[in-house]
Amino acid sequence: MNEDVRNIVLGVLATGVSASLGWLARTYLWRRRLRRKQAFFGLPAGSECLLVVNREAGGDNVVHRFDVFAMLELSALIKDCGAQARILAHDVAHQGFGDRTEFCVGGPYSNRRTAAHLATLLPGVAMNVDVQPSEVRGSITVGGEQHLMEKGTAEYVILARLTAGEGGRPVFLFCGQRAITNQAATRYLARHHESLARTHRSGAFVLLLKVVNTQAYGPDVVELVADVTRAALTAPAAAPAAT
Repeated sequence: MNEDVRNIVLGVLATGVSASLGWLARTYLWRRRLRRKQAFFGLPAGSECLLVVNREAGGDNVVHRFDVFAMLELSALIKDCGAQARILAHDVAHQGFGDRTEFCVGGPYSNRRTAAHLATLLPGVAMNVDVQPSEVRGSITVGGEQHLMEKGTAEYVILARLTAGEGGRPVFLFCGQRAITNQAATRYLARHHESLARTHRSGAFVLLLKVVNTQAYGPDVVELVADVTRAALTAPAAAPAAT
């Protein structure tokens, strides 16, 4: 074998080894990211989770199209983790939490399960559910601060990851003032789940998000107002008894 042939063979071998090492490194990183994603969402491969569907406020067993879009985005996340979703209507989801990951979409006016989660898991969060139009309709109060809805301009949504129950699987709550804010929260979660996992690891968090100018931008422009975890998980002090 002359010098030129040997150099060619060595070059081919080196290229093959480099390609194999690169493929192994990419596969390792992809699997590590997948494991972290599965751990954050509580969705190991082959597991089952719950997608709790609300109804459109004022409708009769109708799901708002923006809530449908929200569930489609959540379904993509679930599929990426190698898990399966079981879809349940909010008024038939008569079961506890912790055994399976749960994604609950909609505010307490359109989702009874959300109302139960707020009362049980988020005692520091209150949402106005008045039927008649008023300035405070749909307002979210947390930590003593009230956030009013400016329809189409500035609207708020609670995005929460809550851990409770014996199984330890999380409940993800998307509690918005309008259906489009629910979709905005699911999209925010899909975009930022890695940074949220780094910040909160596997613990609970409650974020107050503001959706800006939905008339022009839809559910895409979302601002983080505050991390309200401590206030949301703490029951407000009882009013002093009248004397």
